[in-house]
Amino acid sequence: MKTLDYLQLDLKSTKKTVDGLQELLANLQLYYTNLRGFHWNVKGEMFYGAHERFEGFYDDTATKVDEVAERILMLGGVPAHNFSDYLKASTIKESGVVNNHKEIVKLILDYLKVLIGLERRLLETASEGDDEGTVALIGDFISGQEKNVWMLTSLLS
Repeated sequence: MKTLDYLQLDLKSTKKTVDGLQELLANLQLYYTNLRGFHWNVKGEMFYGAHERFEGFYDDTATKVDEVAERILMLGGVPAHNFSDYLKASTIKESGVVNNHKEIVKLILDYLKVLIGLERRLLETASEGDDEGTVALIGDFISGQEKNVWMLTSLLS
């Protein structure tokens, strides 16, 4: 027996949702890796606060990566796990070394814009397939990221 036999979700709709989750997973992995680099390399007067904040962001993202991968498995897919696959599928690209906190915040805001856009499309796809589990998961992601956008834009103001 397969999980989908019990979840009562349409196979065709679920395939579209899994594809969207795979794209989100790839982008979250690149976002996570960039956040680690920002955490390690930030310098300047905002070092202590920025260093701690970026760690919080990447810890949160690591949790999201796991939740997305598990959701893919629940829906009968196999989550990608090779970084070469992530690089091909991700809109977010590797950042290189960045150490200025304002430049980092602008990059994070750009990444969050990409993630929220992907998540909104995924929300629509999952809703069309009556996949409330994915809708709830992604809705929670968006709520938290919207708060981060507000805080980061306030920091730059």
